[in-house]
Amino acid sequence: MRVTLRQLEVFEAVARLESFTRAAESLHLSQPGVSMQIKQLEERVGLPLFEQMGKTIFLTDAGREIYSYSQRIGNLLDEADTVIEELKGVQSGRLSISVATTASHFATRLLAAFSKRYEGITISLDITNRESLYHQLENNQPDLVIMGQPPDSLEVESVTFMENPLVMIAPPDHLLASEQRLQLTRFGEEHFVVREAGSGTRSAIERFFREHEVNFHTGIEMTSNEAIKQAVEAGLGLGIVSIHTLELELETGRLVILDVEDFPIMRYWHIVQRSGKRLSPVAHAFKQFLLNEAE
Repeated sequence: MRVTLRQLEVFEAVARLESFTRAAESLHLSQPGVSMQIKQLEERVGLPLFEQMGKTIFLTDAGREIYSYSQRIGNLLDEADTVIEELKGVQSGRLSISVATTASHFATRLLAAFSKRYEGITISLDITNRESLYHQLENNQPDLVIMGQPPDSLEVESVTFMENPLVMIAPPDHLLASEQRLQLTRFGEEHFVVREAGSGTRSAIERFFREHEVNFHTGIEMTSNEAIKQAVEAGLGLGIVSIHTLELELETGRLVILDVEDFPIMRYWHIVQRSGKRLSPVAHAFKQFLLNEAE
C-alpha cells in the first residue's frame, strides 16, 4: 500500500472534523479536491474508509485503523519539525518559565542575558511559591520550572545547575554579629523570622535543626524573602535565607551574615520539567544556557 502524506493529511482532517466541507475549509481546498484525495486513498487501501448515513459520515473499521496511523505519522512529522528548527537555531518563539520566589533575584538576570542573546523570543515569567509551582508542573503548564527540591510525588525530570547556600542573617548591631565560629546550640533560644509553612526553605531549615538536635523557634512567618530581610533589619528576629537574595543588603551594610558552625545549609537549584515533555527549541536553548552560564 503506497499512499501520500497529502492523502493522509486530508483523510485525518475529514475523520477528525467528521465533515468533508469543514476539512476543505481547514485545509484551504475545494470540497471536490478533498473528495478526490479520499477516493484515491481508498483505492490505494482497497477498502472504504467512510460510510455515510444521511448527512453524517462514519469511519469504517479500516478507516479507524488508518486514522490511528495518520495521527501517529502526524505526531512524528511534528517532532521532525521541532528537531529541524533546533538544527536551524533559535530565532524566535515563546518561552514560559516559572520560578520560585527565592530564585527570582538571579533568574531575572539570567533571563535578561538569555533574551539579549536571542532577541527574537518572547518570555513569560511567573514568580510564585512552591505550592503553585507544584500545581503548574502537575498541569504541565510552563516549559520549565526553576525551584529548590523537586517534588517527589510527580513524575518530573530535574537537573541541578547551581548551589543555593542558606545563611543566617542579623542586623549589623546584633550582639553576635562580630563573633566567629558560633555554636549552633547558641541559637536554640533565638527566635527566627521564617517563610510560611510548606515553603521549601522552611522545610530545609527545620530539618537541619532537627538533625542537629537544636530547638528552632519561629517568631514571625513571612510570605517573601524581602519581608524576612526587612523584619530582620528592624530587629524582629534572626533570619535564614538564600545567599542569592542578599547582594544589596550586604553591599549597603544593612544586614550581616553570622559565622555559624555547620553553616551554610547547602541546598541546590534545579531546572525541572514534566517527564516525557518535549521541549521547544527555545526552551531547550534556555535549559542549555542555564546549565552553561548559571554559575
